[in-house]
Amino acid sequence: MTTTTPPRPELRDFYENPAVPVASGTPRTLRQARLLAAALGAPTPAGRTRTIVDIGCGDGTAAATTAPFVPGHRIIGVDWSQDALKRARTRVPYTLRGELNCLPLRDGSADAVLFSEVIEHLVDPDAALDEIRRVLRPGGHLMLSTPNLAAWYNRALLLAGVQPVFSEVSLRAIHGRPGREVVGHLRLYTARALREYVTAAGFEVVRLKGAPFHGVPRPLRPLDRLACSRAPLASILLLHARRT
Repeated sequence: MTTTTPPRPELRDFYENPAVPVASGTPRTLRQARLLAAALGAPTPAGRTRTIVDIGCGDGTAAATTAPFVPGHRIIGVDWSQDALKRARTRVPYTLRGELNCLPLRDGSADAVLFSEVIEHLVDPDAALDEIRRVLRPGGHLMLSTPNLAAWYNRALLLAGVQPVFSEVSLRAIHGRPGREVVGHLRLYTARALREYVTAAGFEVVRLKGAPFHGVPRPLRPLDRLACSRAPLASILLLHARRT
């Protein structure tokens, strides 16, 4: 996903490049949507419409995939990239342009925040979580997903002296690791680090689950799906936390 943190000039150019991927795989998105639906529960006729904010919404794929799972609730897509928002508007009824250190939302105005494959792109994730906590109401839900530095294949790659998948040493080309796309990852987390980090930022972790990665070679995908049963080994980390 594209970042909404105000990047340095060279990062601005990178994230405004239409060739940079701004959507994640469907399995992760579907699992995250189900987690959110379970957290929010079904809307009641007398209940109020809840506001879900997809921060770093990219092309709107995650928000559009989530919408059928949370009928009756409003989803707002927020991103810094004008190019991404142009594409998101074809999928999401409400979009806002905003930077993550100053979201265009009132204090406590969101019931849930989707933060899908964004945190690994950020120069200052601390400020991002502070701002997310500000816009969430007390008890509001944070649905965060990010690649797992300690995914099962990364452990093997490191033993072989190979740069882990998801990690990048340059914004210009791939060096020393499998893969073909440069996507701008600046930070990576293990399951333990992510849990501790989000807790320290003022959230209570409800659950941490795994999801498969669409870039895993086809012959290895059954093993990747099997690894999802243990979050510390999974390709993608799916975290549900509540604002304290």
